[in-house]
This record gives sequence, C-alpha cells and structure tokens, in this order.
Amino acid sequence: MTSTHPHRAGPGPWVGPERKTLLIVGCGDVGLRVLRLLAPRWRVLALTSTPGRAPLLRSLGAVPVPGNLDDAASLRRVGALADAVLHLAPPPGQGPTDPRTRALLRALAVGGRVRRVVYASTSGVYGDRHGAWLDETAAVQPTTDRARRRVDAEAQVRAFGRRHAGPVPVAVSILRIPGIYGIDRPGGHPRERLQRGTAVLAEADDVYTNHIQADDLARACVAALLRGAPQRIYHASDDTELKMGAYFDLAADLCGMPRPPRITRDQARQQLSPMLLSFMSESRRLRNTRLKAELRLELRYPTVREGLA
Repeated sequence: MTSTHPHRAGPGPWVGPERKTLLIVGCGDVGLRVLRLLAPRWRVLALTSTPGRAPLLRSLGAVPVPGNLDDAASLRRVGALADAVLHLAPPPGQGPTDPRTRALLRALAVGGRVRRVVYASTSGVYGDRHGAWLDETAAVQPTTDRARRRVDAEAQVRAFGRRHAGPVPVAVSILRIPGIYGIDRPGGHPRERLQRGTAVLAEADDVYTNHIQADDLARACVAALLRGAPQRIYHASDDTELKMGAYFDLAADLCGMPRPPRITRDQARQQLSPMLLSFMSESRRLRNTRLKAELRLELRYPTVREGLA
C-alpha cells in the first residue's frame, strides 16, 4: 500500500532529493500545523506583519520574514526567497477582488524563484447548489462579495501559473476548503456555539455543510505541495454527509451538551446575524475523490464523528 503520511509519501513530480524552501503566507493556526509537519525536512519561511510573532515562529523552526500583504513595497524581497509558496492568507474584508493576492504574485514574479504555489480557497465559491453533489469541475457561482474575492484570487493564481508555464514552469494548485473545525481560535470548535445556545434551522429548511479537521487540512496542504498537479483544483473536505443541524446535534451529543434549538428560516432572518444567515443559505456536498486518489491523502478524521470525539 502506498504511504499517505506527508513525511513518508513517495515524491511527486516536483519534489527532488534536495532540501526545498517553503514560504508560508498567512501562518495562522493551519500554517503552524504545516510548519510542524515540514520543518524537519524543509527550510520554512513565514511571512509575518507582526514582529511579536517572530519568537513563536522561530521556536517552531521557521525563519520569520517581515512583510505585509497590504503594503506591496514590503514584499519586494519575498519572490527570491523560496521554491514553493503556501498562500493561506485571506483577502481583505471588503470589495469583490483580492488585492493582497495580486501584490504577492507580483512580488513572486519579480523574484523569479518560486516553482510551486498552493492557494487555500473556499468552497463558498460555488454558492448555493440546493444540496447537490459537486466535484471540482463544477462552475463557480459566488453570491457574496466574500466568495467573489476568493474567485478573483483563484483566477489570479491560475493566470500566474499560465504566464509562467515556459521552460521553467510554475505549478499552481488550489484547495477549496469548507468549514474547518478543531482549530485553535474562537469558533474553532462547535461547543462554543452550543454554549451560546445559537439556534439551527428546522430539518425542512436545513442545508448540507462540509467539513475538514484542522490537522487533516494541514496534511492536505502538504500533499498539494508534494503532489498537486498544475492548474488543478482539489476539495479539501472529509467524507461527512450531514446537514448543519445534524452536525451540531452530533457535536452536542459528543460533548454532553443540550442540542441547539431548531427554528424556521423566517425565524432565523429575525434572530440571526447576516453573516450566519449567509452560511445557512448555501447547501452543497463536496466530492473529495481527487484529494484521495491524486494527492493520496488518507484522512485521519474521515468524518466529524471521529474528529469531534
């Protein structure tokens, strides 16, 4: 059987015997998990706009690189530093485009060293599909500026790969990521929402949601760096097939907490925030065949039942 551990997996077409240098852009919780996986074998750099994070990054084996995606001038030197870039940074909070990704790619183009880019996008680019199963060939249908920013970033990354597809090509891959749980930040575990008593939709109005545990997402990032095909999109999603209410019911049962109240969609419009309502307005199910077959990732937490437990 082929190993799917990121440190033991056989090399993909891009990985050679020499030690590679990786630049992580957006080294938050998931980035730190990737850093822990790769630091023993790769030279890892971490872009940071917060000097106070440098000691933590160094303690985990990374070289902090000062830079701010909102300040293009601060990125001048990053393009010459690394063979690969893992782009985990979110777009700005407003507007339909992502100037941060544009600034990063310009710096990478000037530097000319990078040969692989993995961009972490979101499954929100699909919009509402009324519970349909989707693979990576489905057309994007963003319905919010938050999703439009991600569509713009994906297009920029893929265009960057096409522009640098010559004798020394740059391979770009995209991970479309659903809801992440098990992450070390507010809202990273459903128990926090359960403690607040936030309602979920009644079964008749409920939506299908998709999930990935944070450690599995970090391993998916590593697999994409090692084996992602050029211009290829991958769903970084587990095997769970649950509606949102059932997910929170399961989490409540596993945590020994009361299940959340159920309300109609009309009641939700009156009681819940616009942001939460937007997540409750999109229903889809993601196929993860490419993640398993092409990136050869064996999920440690194939469903939320294992991950939440």
